Amino acid sequence: MNRKTLIPIVAAVGLAVVGGAGAYVYFFSGLRTSPTALALSSPTAAASASASASPSASTSGTGAGTWQISSGSLVGYRVKEQFAGQSSSHDAVARTGDVSGQVTITQSGATYTMSSATITVQLSNLASVDSVAGFNVRTRDGIVQRTLDVSSFPTAVFKADPVVLPAGAASGGQVSVTVPGELTVHGVTRKVTATLQLRVSGGTAQIAGSIQTNMTDFGVRPPQVPITVVQPAVTIEFSLNLTQSA
Repeated sequence: MNRKTLIPIVAAVGLAVVGGAGAYVYFFSGLRTSPTALALSSPTAAASASASASPSASTSGTGAGTWQISSGSLVGYRVKEQFAGQSSSHDAVARTGDVSGQVTITQSGATYTMSSATITVQLSNLASVDSVAGFNVRTRDGIVQRTLDVSSFPTAVFKADPVVLPAGAASGGQVSVTVPGELTVHGVTRKVTATLQLRVSGGTAQIAGSIQTNMTDFGVRPPQVPITVVQPAVTIEFSLNLTQSA
């Protein structure tokens, strides 16, 4: 092949590579979306009026008792992943509604204590809810399941330590509280701290918040993906609906 023929071919290949890189940057930097963090839903007008009119009139509204996690609850994770050739990271987010457990609140005078709480999540049902144009994020879920070895360790469990609730927790007001406890993932248990918001309204309650941790603390290596670097820091997010059972 002579030099006059070679030069146009090399130029064409170079343009193809540059064009492909441009398309890659377009897809993975401009068309990425992730849902916002889980939070308490807005209170209904009826619930707000009831709480304002009678903040402590009924036993079911005081908050003391046993609360079961009910339908509509969500738990998930948020991690940073960075695609090859990109300067900014993307929030990979997965969630599941397959969560169970209960919270027990006791009362002593005007003081309310969350004396125990256990939350169990089925990890095999975690499903990605973010989006990246040109990429099926659901393929990530299988990688995560293998990384967590869900066939051997199917659940993640958080057990809270007793904590005194802020004043106003039992009267329909939204309160913030820090809750220490133990998180078990991948067969490893570590001390963690949950930061959450709580609102009680009659015989129902909502809890939403997060736990900041690191997957390597639980013997889990960041998933290995050819074009993506996954950071080990993990935010566990939750939004729990509870119904008073006793």
